[in-house]
Amino acid sequence: MKEYVLFYFLALCSAKPFVLPPKYMALNDLMLKDMEDDDDDDDDDDDNNSLLPFKKTVPLRPTPPPFDMSPSCPFGCQCYLRVVQCSDLGLTSIPDKIPHDTRLLDLQNNKIKEIKEKDLQGLSSLYALFLNNNKLYKVHPKAFQPTKKLRRLYVSHNQLTEIPSNLPKSLAELRIHDNKVKKIQKDAFKGMESLHVLEMSANPLENVGIEPGAFEGLTVYHVRIAEAKLTSIPKGLPSSIYELHLDHNKISAVELEDFIRYKDLQRLGLGHNKIKDIENGSLANIPNIREIHLENNKLKKVPSGLPDLKYLQVIFLHSNIIGKVEVNDFCPTGTRLKKSLYSGISLFSNPVKHWEVQPATFRCILGRTSLHLGNFRK
Repeated sequence: MKEYVLFYFLALCSAKPFVLPPKYMALNDLMLKDMEDDDDDDDDDDDNNSLLPFKKTVPLRPTPPPFDMSPSCPFGCQCYLRVVQCSDLGLTSIPDKIPHDTRLLDLQNNKIKEIKEKDLQGLSSLYALFLNNNKLYKVHPKAFQPTKKLRRLYVSHNQLTEIPSNLPKSLAELRIHDNKVKKIQKDAFKGMESLHVLEMSANPLENVGIEPGAFEGLTVYHVRIAEAKLTSIPKGLPSSIYELHLDHNKISAVELEDFIRYKDLQRLGLGHNKIKDIENGSLANIPNIREIHLENNKLKKVPSGLPDLKYLQVIFLHSNIIGKVEVNDFCPTGTRLKKSLYSGISLFSNPVKHWEVQPATFRCILGRTSLHLGNFRK
């Protein structure tokens, strides 16, 4: 027994102090590192057009208490390192006494109906504003004037009938999913040269609702207008887009001129539409495309032009009415080479007789697991 006790004390004395691994760092600390300014006194940061600002290293500071118990924190909210969290409180309006140095304001899952003119007054350092899942239907034209550094605005799942006017020119990400927006007016994004992400799905938006010149001067990389009422591919979107998602619409055809503007497009979502035909030469206008979704449409054949897309890696064609697959539908012939092999081709739920498909048809895939053929079941 004495030997066991002695061994225990020796192990205890030689043990090292317990240190938390890096992955347990507070999420708020990581977020604030992303939001730190190079110079808090400089309000004109014209050179910073990135979605996530890159900031200089700041000296380490003592760890503050978990929550700031300052009287300036709105009643019922939690304030911590310039983050004000007021979600799920049943609020009917934006609260008062929000600290002026707030960088992130979380007001999700409340009952806020309106953003008044002075609701955001003094919040000149605000970086992100989350208003998802409220009852918002009205925004004062001057409400966002104080927020000259706002980069992220989330107003999804509300009752807005139009895009709020006079949005901050500094905005890089706008998510207005699941509202009642029927129109994108010409000046909706005027001067917003830093806007990179636009999410507008689940709005009753038609093609005629996109006014000519609505996206003029923008450098948007990600556009999503799914679950809307589009009957054709919009032709006035920014030419800079890398990702275009138009799933769950009423698009019936793809025409030759639809992709002329989008030379840099790398990911295209057209699933769950009513596409019967893709005009020859249409896909040649997007030579850098990596991924195409055409599942759940009414295609009768594999779209022409796929072998010429050297970088295409994923093509989804399942749940169509494709009856035959030719040997050269996917892969280039002769001396032409494909720079990126297919990692995913889906053809299941089509009336294809898979036993008639020649093995050489899929000579440019990575392996057997890259092909999903299956049987057709009525």
